[in-house]
Amino acid sequence: MVEYIHRTMAEAIKEASQYFPVITLTGPRQSGKSTLLRHVFPALSYCSMENPDTRSQAITDPKGFLASFPDGVIIDEVQHVPDLLSYIQGIVDENPGRKFYLTGSSQFSLLKNVTQSLAGRTAVFELLPLSLAEVADLAVDESVDSVLYRGFYPAIWSGKNIPRLLYPNYIKTYLERDVRDILAIKDLDIFQRFIRLCAARIGSIFNASELSNELGIAVNTVNSWLSVLQASYIIYLLPPFFTNTRKRLTKSPKIYFTDCGVAAYLLDIDSPGTMNRDKMRGHLFENMVIMNFLKDRYNRGESGGLYFYRDSNGNEVDLLVKNGSQYDCYEIKSSATFHTDFTKGIKNFEKSYPDLVNEKTVIYSGTEMPTIENIKIRNYNNPV
Repeated sequence: MVEYIHRTMAEAIKEASQYFPVITLTGPRQSGKSTLLRHVFPALSYCSMENPDTRSQAITDPKGFLASFPDGVIIDEVQHVPDLLSYIQGIVDENPGRKFYLTGSSQFSLLKNVTQSLAGRTAVFELLPLSLAEVADLAVDESVDSVLYRGFYPAIWSGKNIPRLLYPNYIKTYLERDVRDILAIKDLDIFQRFIRLCAARIGSIFNASELSNELGIAVNTVNSWLSVLQASYIIYLLPPFFTNTRKRLTKSPKIYFTDCGVAAYLLDIDSPGTMNRDKMRGHLFENMVIMNFLKDRYNRGESGGLYFYRDSNGNEVDLLVKNGSQYDCYEIKSSATFHTDFTKGIKNFEKSYPDLVNEKTVIYSGTEMPTIENIKIRNYNNPV
């Protein structure tokens, strides 16, 4: 069993802690938020607002509760006691040397209160499950199918749990806790169907009307449920690239899951062998690689800057990463065999926008690295 897996974000958090009295760390449940903070700041006290006694103390006597940590404290799942944030604001305004490290699993409730109470006083980071680089040493003997099936939650890679047990309970817990807290859904079965239908659309343009018709619910309800999935870090929407030119481009986002292991479970993929034969394998591979780019940006304390390209003729590039005033272009293929037509989309984009292209890269799951003029070839193990 692995005790601790090093998180790349640790360096960015250490740097930010020199300039901000409060660090706020959000992300999906079980992504390792409190573990990371306790590892980076081992001398600090730790408390969780999911502990009923601790939460009751913080609610009834917030001043006394915070005064018991004169050297600073890590407060886990702080969204359960939002009033604490106002008291923390007063403390750090009077004494910037006091340090508070806050975690929360919901963008919806946490970030709203943070921006209201701690604007200018906190650095905000978003921690997703492990990146490919963070599991590299542990995944040396793992096949692509095994990595896609296992996903990237720390409990899996540290040996503390297995996909077959973790993901069903993860979704059940999510439905019972986060969804009931945010939405008054009487029939959770319909919402669970909604999540599974979203998983079946990974890598596709999100179409609320289509889901509305399939589930027999209003379009507004679909969009509301999607917002909850985003806020609780289950789903990520990749925005389209577009310019002010007259060329008509797709304006709707593509849908991805923040973890391919969760998505594989929702797609009823129950083993690496099943993954290898599943029609969604290529979409899950694309999902994994794009999420790795997102993690790379989040781990540096950055956000945004990722897009996909598709024009009205169906020409597309899987991923555009903003690099200054230009874009790095990536085509993502799950095939282990390289084909020259993998470069078609990138070349088409460069033809349309020659001044916007920086680097051009094809990422695939093979091991050969053919030489193609002006286009890099990378293996999925090292996509970024």
